[in-house]
Amino acid sequence: MIFETDRLIIREMGLGDFRAICGILQDGETMWAYEGAFSDAEVLEWIGRQLCRYREYGFGLWAVVLKAAGEVIGQCGLTMQMWNGQEVLEVGYLFNRSYWHHGYATEAARGCIDYAFNVLGATEVCSIIRDSNIASQKVAQRSGMVRTEGVVVKHYRGVDMPHYRYAKVR
Repeated sequence: MIFETDRLIIREMGLGDFRAICGILQDGETMWAYEGAFSDAEVLEWIGRQLCRYREYGFGLWAVVLKAAGEVIGQCGLTMQMWNGQEVLEVGYLFNRSYWHHGYATEAARGCIDYAFNVLGATEVCSIIRDSNIASQKVAQRSGMVRTEGVVVKHYRGVDMPHYRYAKVR
């Protein structure tokens, strides 16, 4: 376990979480901001990337387990991302659509921000969010982040995607 909140346990994900992560990454509605659902191979690559991040940085996207049910309902964690040519610490979150609108993403994101500040000693945490992803922007705002200046266009799956940066300073 990395940490826990009132309703959630945050822990490293592993290959045993494949089916639960598929429930998120293979849902077209959940993954619209990524221009579509992932294949099994892409899900395995995603999990593998987190395992590499754990080894390299000591953190990555973590499995979010609902205490009451003992099941993985999402992923939330910290990653290093590029913003305007500079590497920044980002909190990211993706949840199974069945668990949207219950405050789990905000609860997990707040826990990750606290972890970044209190365990990692970070002075700033951000979220880089597609301009059209209003729900994720609201999670960032409820987590205490504010939108900063600038827009970065990411090119993914053949699409140019403008992204905003939300940040919280310690």
